[in-house]
Amino acid sequence: MKILVTGAAGFIGFHLSRRLLADGHTVVGLDILNDYYDVNVKLARLDILKQSPAFTFVKIDLADDKAMADLFAAEKFTHVVNLAAQAGVRYSIENPKAYIDSNVVGFLNVLEGCRHNKVEHLVYASSSSVYGLNTEMPLSPHKGVDHPMSLYAATKKSNEMMAHSYSNLYDLPTTGLRFFTVYGPWGRPDMALFLFTKNIIEEKPINVFNYGRMRRDFTYIDDIVEGVVRVVANTAKPNPDWDGNNPDPCSSSVPYRVYNIGNNKVVELSEYIETIEKVVGKKAIYNYMPMQPGDVPATEANVDDLVRDVGFKPDTTIEYGITKFIEWYRDYYKA
Repeated sequence: MKILVTGAAGFIGFHLSRRLLADGHTVVGLDILNDYYDVNVKLARLDILKQSPAFTFVKIDLADDKAMADLFAAEKFTHVVNLAAQAGVRYSIENPKAYIDSNVVGFLNVLEGCRHNKVEHLVYASSSSVYGLNTEMPLSPHKGVDHPMSLYAATKKSNEMMAHSYSNLYDLPTTGLRFFTVYGPWGRPDMALFLFTKNIIEEKPINVFNYGRMRRDFTYIDDIVEGVVRVVANTAKPNPDWDGNNPDPCSSSVPYRVYNIGNNKVVELSEYIETIEKVVGKKAIYNYMPMQPGDVPATEANVDDLVRDVGFKPDTTIEYGITKFIEWYRDYYKA
């Protein structure tokens, strides 16, 4: 395969690109290298990817329609994995326009590139945040997701709807992946595991939202990558049993699919922090805070469809995943 990975300097994009290269594919990695978090971390990831002769990096803004059209026309990708996005629920409250530019306009340019250049399969990152006000656990992709809690979630839901329209109009196979709280080595500095680890090591307080009563389906990065790789090779097809009188939200009569990728196990935030404390060897200083706007109190992924269609169920324990992250953190930051 010749694969375009957008957001290749990002957390998931880096790990996915490295795996695809190891599997023998050609990868073109796209990233704008914005300063939402420390650019040096992104550059360090790219330095590793550039060690492979099968990797090419391009610095392009997804919202630049001409640059995107030129890239697709020149490279003739067989597959595309769109991971580039303006991330972060809380930041979407402060800077909503950034989310429309990257997550909506940018995604349209990806769809157009795939449409005009006969891409065999588009796989794109959605998010567990699309479930919004849904509270029936585990969260099932067969349930509607019409009540987002943040603009970030709304843009991810819009990606799924836009993808379906292109699957319908242009017979473009598309698969959306709803990721559940991804963590692991090279993780984003704005994510809880990074912030908790940094502050516990430095003996500074950690902000614990919803007074610690958060429950999350934490998914280790290697499990996410394994799921993505399998889905890329499993081109979306129409569901022969799809019924317009009882429409299934995560499949269609056209080549369109949506899957959850999560660990299918809920962990209390308190247990998560206790595991970090144990691995670091220090106790946290807790700063309890109320729920933040746009957040949800709990997530848990139903992954039955992923297991059925690609034969994979994430199962990495938080003890293993947190240990691997902290080993990386101590090495990278000499902490």
